[in-house]
Amino acid sequence: MNQEHIKLFTQKAEAVSAIVKPIGSMQEAYAYAVEVCVNKDACQLLLSGCENAISDEAADLCVAKASDKVMAAPKLVDDQYAELAAAAEKAGVKLIAEGLRDHLAGIDIGFAVADLGLAETGSLVLDSSSEDLRLSTMICEINVMVLPLSKLRATSYEAEPELLPMMQKTPNYLAFITGASRTADIERVLAIGVHGPLELHILLLEDS
Repeated sequence: MNQEHIKLFTQKAEAVSAIVKPIGSMQEAYAYAVEVCVNKDACQLLLSGCENAISDEAADLCVAKASDKVMAAPKLVDDQYAELAAAAEKAGVKLIAEGLRDHLAGIDIGFAVADLGLAETGSLVLDSSSEDLRLSTMICEINVMVLPLSKLRATSYEAEPELLPMMQKTPNYLAFITGASRTADIERVLAIGVHGPLELHILLLEDS
């Protein structure tokens, strides 16, 4: 475990508004994700057109209604999913692993384990060939990702032997995730969360 790589990764990730925390086990990760979900407001759906002048009857339909809190974790193996499901159920959080197209109105938390981390940019690499996994990391309000420190590499060049097999699989969708969703208009006014999660939480797992 290279402490300099960990320090650099943390600095780079925090520079783009990511929240970075060390953890000692996956159980800590599950508890953290559930706690974040419980402490946030549930996603709300506001119908299109509600910003216009409309009748009182139509305005009643435009009242944003909070739904149940939903966490998505499509990529976990069975035993990991079962542990997270138990923690989520205890806290009153709905956990899903598939059918995310039915939840496009809002997913509170996306949870996944990164395939690689790149210290030079504070980036996470995730094989997102699964549509459900892509959706869980893109339409959630808060993205919680676990990075096993054994998967942390100094640079993309160092990670090349592991990246190439991922890129050569077809079809594939390899995501490089750096910070929360950020964009700006032509006047360079920064907006967070317009095209993706409002927050990215990275949990550094001290694995063997």
